[in-house]
Amino acid sequence: MRRRFACRIGARVLRTMSTSYCVSLKDVQEAQKRIHGLVHTTPVMTCSSLDKLAAHKLFFKCELLQKTGSFKIRGALNAVKSLPSDCTAVVTHSSGNHGQALALAAQLMGIPAHVVVPTTAAACKKSAILGYGAMIVDCEPTDESRAEVAAQIIQKTGGVLIHPNQDPAVIAGQGTIGLELLQQVPDLEALVIPVGGGGMLAGIAVAVKAIKPHVKIYAAEPLNADDCYRSKMNGVLTPNIQPPVTIADGVKTSIGPRTWPVIRDLVDDVFVVTEDEIKRATRLVWERMKLLIEPTAGLGLAAILSSSFQEKARQMRNIGVVLCGGNVDLGGIDWVKEPSLYN
Repeated sequence: MRRRFACRIGARVLRTMSTSYCVSLKDVQEAQKRIHGLVHTTPVMTCSSLDKLAAHKLFFKCELLQKTGSFKIRGALNAVKSLPSDCTAVVTHSSGNHGQALALAAQLMGIPAHVVVPTTAAACKKSAILGYGAMIVDCEPTDESRAEVAAQIIQKTGGVLIHPNQDPAVIAGQGTIGLELLQQVPDLEALVIPVGGGGMLAGIAVAVKAIKPHVKIYAAEPLNADDCYRSKMNGVLTPNIQPPVTIADGVKTSIGPRTWPVIRDLVDDVFVVTEDEIKRATRLVWERMKLLIEPTAGLGLAAILSSSFQEKARQMRNIGVVLCGGNVDLGGIDWVKEPSLYN
């Protein structure tokens, strides 16, 4: 089963761009200056065999080659560098990638970091967080438990919370992906972005729509964690009620109150894909591009290969795809042997 919700913004773009969001194009541009030289300008790669399969010219923004193995370092560094000089510690909750990024950002700035991590998080991500010098505190795999445990740590340490996707400085930092991509692919017609909490999606949408309103912004998420789709369908923020069960572990969190208005107004469509579709797309990138992406990063290609997307974007040529991370749990990829992947 696959569902799709089309949000026709068209002429609405100019009107909604005047709406007050938690970040602006100026914030994203300032973030780009603030983190310049501290993060990689990640490459854009192409693959002729995937172009043929998708019937589009695809441009893969390789954030898996970013420091800490994901896009998250952009927002984490921008947030930490924006803190007052008397900050004594930073605190966050994360399934892994943001925790790694904040740990490194704090280490570079000489500030202690405390990361609240769900017990279900990949072991490789926990190990990396510790490797960057942060302290880990376990929590249950729910949004409520994450927030509660983080609040307790803040009370004990006096630290500042750097939310993984609702902090404006984090959102602005993630938006720098959009600025880079427009420079690297000036004739881009659409961009497909994985969505969990929505920080990357919102930051990129604000930046891209302000510069090139005609570029379509599409979100991709698992059918098993489809709060973004349901929020767009209902017209109100509709978080996941239960912790989602999906191989795309980086998008198990729901979009929040700061990212939702941007997504509501500036994201043109949301595509949901099945677990088998995510696995197939991930494996295609491994085999055809020789890039070891994590399954969350396979969401964009999975959406593009879906019949819903093919129908929607039939007239488009140049489409950007954000490969958001490459922190693969190598101990948990026995699913590559499943027969359904070869169909």
